[in-house]
Amino acid sequence: MLMQEIQLKRRFGSRDTGLASVSVESNTQGQGRWIEEAGNVRREFTFGGPAQNVLCVKTLRDERPFAQRVVDSFLNRFFPLGYPHSVAEGYLVYSQFRALQHFSSAVLSVFSTQSLLFAAGLRPSPAQATVVSWVLKDGMQHVGKLVCSSWGARMDSEPKRWRIFADCLYDLGAGLEVIAPLCPQWFLEVAGIANLAKGMATVAARATRLSIYSAFAKEKNLSDLYAKGEAISTLYNVLGLGVGIHLASTICSSMEAKLLAAPLLSVIHIFSVTQEMRAAPVNTLNAQRTGMLIADFIESGSISSAAELRYRERLILPVGLNHKAGSVQVGVPLQKAIGRPSVFSQLKNRFSNERFILNLNDDHTDLVLHDFATGEDAIRGWLLAAYAAKLARNQERVGLSSSKLGFGLQKENVLDEAYKQMEKVFPTFITGLKERGWHTDLFLEGSGVRVIW
Repeated sequence: MLMQEIQLKRRFGSRDTGLASVSVESNTQGQGRWIEEAGNVRREFTFGGPAQNVLCVKTLRDERPFAQRVVDSFLNRFFPLGYPHSVAEGYLVYSQFRALQHFSSAVLSVFSTQSLLFAAGLRPSPAQATVVSWVLKDGMQHVGKLVCSSWGARMDSEPKRWRIFADCLYDLGAGLEVIAPLCPQWFLEVAGIANLAKGMATVAARATRLSIYSAFAKEKNLSDLYAKGEAISTLYNVLGLGVGIHLASTICSSMEAKLLAAPLLSVIHIFSVTQEMRAAPVNTLNAQRTGMLIADFIESGSISSAAELRYRERLILPVGLNHKAGSVQVGVPLQKAIGRPSVFSQLKNRFSNERFILNLNDDHTDLVLHDFATGEDAIRGWLLAAYAAKLARNQERVGLSSSKLGFGLQKENVLDEAYKQMEKVFPTFITGLKERGWHTDLFLEGSGVRVIW
C-alpha cells in the first residue's frame, strides 16, 4: 500500500481555515481512501456505490467543543460554502442587518394584519392574523406589481436606493393597515392603498435582490449566496412572526400599544435595510459611482474599489450633479439634452469618432450615449467632460479666459486640450478600474435613453 502526506489550506467544506493533514492511501486495484485531520476533526473519505464513483465521508473523531459545533453548523447552513474567503468584504454586516430587517418586518406584519382584520369587523386571534389571505389584498398587490414593473431599468442602475425605497413602501402599507381600525368607514380605501404599496414594494425588492447578491459573489457562487441569503431571511421571518404573535397577544393587544410599537419597528426596519445596503459593494457603474470615481481620479489619481466607495454613496437623499467630475448629466432625453436639430448635427460632427456626444452648458454637461455605447465609451465621454471643466476653471482662475464668456463656451474652447489629457490617462484609468474589480463593459444610466445616429 502506498502512503503520502501533504499539507493544504482548506477553503471549502469545513470552516476550519488552518492547515489540514491529508493522508492518501491506495491499493493495487486503485481503490483509495483519504484520511483528513483538520484541527480537532478527523474524517475519512472513500469512494463507494456500484461503480465506485460516490464520495462518502465518515467522521472518525470530532473533539470540537459543543459551542464550536453549533457555530460551525450555523455557518454551514446559513453562509456560503468557503465563507469568508468565497464572498466579498461586508457580507457579514449585510447578513446581520438583513436578519434584523426581516425580524422587525415580520413583527410589524403581524400587527398590521391583525389591525386590518379588526377594521373589517372581525376579531381574529393573533395566530389567525398570520394565515388569513384577502381577495382585496391579492388584487391590489397585483396592481402594484404592474405599476412598479415599468421601472426595471432604473432598479438596475440604483439597486440599493430602490431596495430602501421598497422597504419604505412596505412600511407605508403596514402603517396604513395598523391605523385602519381608526377609520373603519374608509376600510376599503385604506386597505387598497396599503396593499398597492406592498405590491410595489414586492416587485422592487425582488428585482434588486440579484444585483445585491451578485456584489458578494466573489467566486462565481451566486446560487449558493442566494440560497443561504434566503435561508437567513426565512429563519428570521419565522422568529419575527413568533415574537409578533406573542406581543400581539400580550403587551401590544391594544390599539394604543400598536400605535407606539409600529413606528419603532419601522425605524428599526428602515435603519437595518439602509445599513444592509451600505455594506453591499456593488461594482457596476452608474452615474453616481462613475462621478465619484472620476472625481477621485482627477483630484488625486486614486481609484477606489467598490468596498471603499460603498459608504460614500448617497442612498436616500436625491443625488445631485458631481461638480468635481464635470457636472455631467446622463440619460436625459435627446430633445431636452440638445434641443435643436442643428445643434445635434454640429455635435455629431464634432464627436464623429465617438459613441457619445457632449453638450457643454454653463451649469452642466449633457452626455448623450449611442445605442451601441459600452461602459468604456461612457467613461471616456465623462472623463473628457471632467477635464474640460477642470481646464476651464483653471483658466478662469488665472484670468486667461474672459469672464464675459459663459462657462459652457469656456469649456468648448479648451476641449481640444481636454481631449489630449483624456487620451493620455484613459488606458491607465480603465486598467485601474478593472484591477479594482469594477465592471467596465456596461454603464447603467437608469433611464434607458440611448440614441442612434
